[in-house]
Amino acid sequence: MSPTRGAALSPSPVARWASAAAVVGLVAVVGQSAPSAQEQGAPVPASFPDATPDRPVLHDALSMPAEPTLSVDNFNSATKCKACHPRYFAEWKMAKHSYATTDVVWRAFVSVRQADFNGARDQFCTQCHSAIATRGGDVTANFSFDDLSPIALEGVTCEACHKISSIERAFNSGHVLDELGPVRGSIPDPVSSMRFHESEYSEIFSQSAFCATCHDVIEQHGLVLEQPYKEWERSPAAQQGRNCQSCHMPTYTGKAAVLASVPERDNLHSHRFFGVDLPFGETITEDPAVDIEEIRRGVKALLSSAGEIALSAADRVSAGDALDVSVTVRNLIDAHDLPTGATFNRQVWIALTATDAAGTVLFETGHLDANGDLRTWGSELDPDGDEHLTPLHAWFNDKDGNRTIFPWRAVEKVSNSLAPLAEQTTTFSIPTEAAVGPITIDAKLRFRQTAPFAARTLGLGDIVDRLEIHDIGEAELTVAVE
Repeated sequence: MSPTRGAALSPSPVARWASAAAVVGLVAVVGQSAPSAQEQGAPVPASFPDATPDRPVLHDALSMPAEPTLSVDNFNSATKCKACHPRYFAEWKMAKHSYATTDVVWRAFVSVRQADFNGARDQFCTQCHSAIATRGGDVTANFSFDDLSPIALEGVTCEACHKISSIERAFNSGHVLDELGPVRGSIPDPVSSMRFHESEYSEIFSQSAFCATCHDVIEQHGLVLEQPYKEWERSPAAQQGRNCQSCHMPTYTGKAAVLASVPERDNLHSHRFFGVDLPFGETITEDPAVDIEEIRRGVKALLSSAGEIALSAADRVSAGDALDVSVTVRNLIDAHDLPTGATFNRQVWIALTATDAAGTVLFETGHLDANGDLRTWGSELDPDGDEHLTPLHAWFNDKDGNRTIFPWRAVEKVSNSLAPLAEQTTTFSIPTEAAVGPITIDAKLRFRQTAPFAARTLGLGDIVDRLEIHDIGEAELTVAVE
């Protein structure tokens, strides 16, 4: 063999988070353990360290109250805000915030949870997806989506954020809603109008902790589910003073409201809240205000800058010898992991194929079965067929060690995500017996927002064909055969 092209880089650890006692283990890769939520400095509620699947936190005075703590009637619909803020409204309609309570995948998860606990834990998912409805008494045991108030069906609507007055904790809907207070935001010198509403500057709107109040999530029995804020706190972006809003709410020049008294500003924030998911559900996809193609372009643009993949191998190989191919994946995001958020729903993996000049496939991994699933757990056709599969996403294990898509049934989360700007190298051994040179190696770093088997498990088989795969990065290498 000739010298290897390229260089292998340091791998990233695979972390496990266990619930209740916050026991942390590690799938051995580099011998570094991942910290528990407590060790990370997360402000865990006093009841959480002792919580177990049998003794969950069912109610929380702030976000999951046993009795209503506000009135839904004191909050304005986004359609009323539209009169003065048409651009913000149009942006919000394209954002996942606007369909936080109507997305069919989320609703399916809520329905299964409701059946599992006969409604006893119904407030957990809604505490963030509609804080107004949850605190206002709309969400009661065994509630029906058909019975929710119109403001609840707006999900994370305008005043769900702009009526926030303070932050009590950076997870699980940990913000305070001031239903009768002014409309708050990040503009230092807002224009108030007694005709419409009072306006007030609040510094919390420029803090990442503001986003964390709903985007970091801990299950009712103590299992850490999502933690993009905790990832950000340890990131280069945080060290450089850049917040979540700097990427997900980029600034532009314009007027915050279509009123003569409102000046043009160069620090307005987009309310598109750029992310990586496409919406599902007719109430969303058939809404004329929702441009699915524009959302898709935004998803592709965001993913294209999220990571990269590179190949390294010898220039040539002797027929019959194993060809070692190193695949390096790098997270290009300096603010959070790749993937982040609901990593147990999303899929990120390496798809690699080695083909010789005669078209013979010598090796492949990361390819799909006839149902569109990865050939690993969850596949009905080939559940253990891809022994080389390299996922970057997460999954849950239940108390019996079986994998599950439902976080409330889990006691452990196994995460493979890459930390900000981290790299991971995996080496694959390609057989070359009877190979006709040259050998072409093609590798892709792929993303899908939900696994087809998960959609079918949730009774959503009709969306499987619409679960798009996006290539974050691709690399190709040719090796001669002697």
